[in-house]
Amino acid sequence: MSKLWGGRFTKKTDQLVEEYTASISFDKELAEEDIQGSLAHVTMLGKCGILPQADVDTIKSGLLKVQGMIRRGELEFTIANEDIHMNIEKALLDEVGPVGGKLHTGRSRNDQVATDMHLYLRKRVVEFVSLLNKLQEALIGQAKANQDTILPGYTHLQRAQPILFAHHMMAYVSMFQRDIERLQDSYKRINVLPLGAGALAGTTFPIDRHFVAEQLGFDSVYENSLDAVSDRDFIIEFLSNASMIMMHLSRLSEELILWMSTEFRFAELDDAFCTGSSIMPQKKNPDVPELVRGKTGRVYGNLFGLLTVLKSLPLAYNKDMQEDKEGMFDTVRTLQGALQLFAPMIATMKVNKDRMRQAVNQDFSNATDIADYLVNKGLPFRQAHEVIGKTVLYCIQHNKFLLDLTLDEYHQFSELFGQDIYQVLQPEQVVNARNVYGGTASNQVAAAIERAEAVKAQTDKWCEEYIEKSK
Repeated sequence: MSKLWGGRFTKKTDQLVEEYTASISFDKELAEEDIQGSLAHVTMLGKCGILPQADVDTIKSGLLKVQGMIRRGELEFTIANEDIHMNIEKALLDEVGPVGGKLHTGRSRNDQVATDMHLYLRKRVVEFVSLLNKLQEALIGQAKANQDTILPGYTHLQRAQPILFAHHMMAYVSMFQRDIERLQDSYKRINVLPLGAGALAGTTFPIDRHFVAEQLGFDSVYENSLDAVSDRDFIIEFLSNASMIMMHLSRLSEELILWMSTEFRFAELDDAFCTGSSIMPQKKNPDVPELVRGKTGRVYGNLFGLLTVLKSLPLAYNKDMQEDKEGMFDTVRTLQGALQLFAPMIATMKVNKDRMRQAVNQDFSNATDIADYLVNKGLPFRQAHEVIGKTVLYCIQHNKFLLDLTLDEYHQFSELFGQDIYQVLQPEQVVNARNVYGGTASNQVAAAIERAEAVKAQTDKWCEEYIEKSK
């Protein structure tokens, strides 16, 4: 079978070259987008009088039949036809005859594949915003259920100050909100149409690019034909955003893994999201967060891989750019799987409130509040810091905690201590003393939850609106 582009060639392509250069094994994932773009393109060819309406109707009917075959798994893709575009065009020619060859009038595979990827990522960005919103919902649910749960807050993985578990959950809500906003912002650059740029310089046919953009729901078209076919910034931006999301998921994964350990015992994941050991019957392993943590490096690799591919490419299209797809598809699948699992895993997580409270009662995370107490009594902070440092050292040497000390023992370090020090040191008091915007005080956390729920409702509306645009 001769190639659709084979008129200039006198020899058949070497079999190894065909296998090495073909992309159908992975770009078949763009089948729906390729047909979607072709339907809009041929409609425009008819509207502009470039093709007779009868030919347009025949091609559109043929494309819909090919689409049905693909959806039913009846179309066999072949390496001989190289990529998804040529495989679909060959199937169209088999279906409607030579008139199918008119579909490619006024376009190139260069602007065609770029359009497919814009359509593909546009859908995925909306999907990921929705999945992140569901994860936020699960985190907010845990926060609302634990507004009175106190645990140690950490710096350097050393106990620092008591905080509300709800406050800890809301920190991740904030992280994922930034991820949502980055994805929403990237939509503007994804939703630009490259079709009509041709191979690199445009086309001699009197096409209407803005009509195609309207048909496909794009907000605008590329201003420059060279840029249109060579731009992969929108994919790099997606991979960068995905890397950041995976980094946030990995940080949360690390905490879940620690919390499930016997040493912490702060939380337990539902059995549905854990696995066991083939040799140790007592084991319950947090495999999902461990694997998410591991797959984060995979997503980073896809980002750096494409950056490296593009770093030395001259304008416009080069075959190197075929390497833009596998990493993108892999990142989509990896991120999709992680986000689909994380929301129900967080929602069903059991929080060990008693163990968290026990941990807070057996540390020195309330030491800063004693320093503040002395400052309020008129002692300069640096002197107060030294006093409390010596007090903590005394406790360590005598196997005590700050709430265990008598008032006489406190007076060894400062006469400013009064009976009210025991109230100041209570975990609830320590937490609620941080009554500033964004702090861990109960009323501030409750307000943060309320604000997050309002933002989440706005994101729900955004998803509903953009799901329609991305169809």
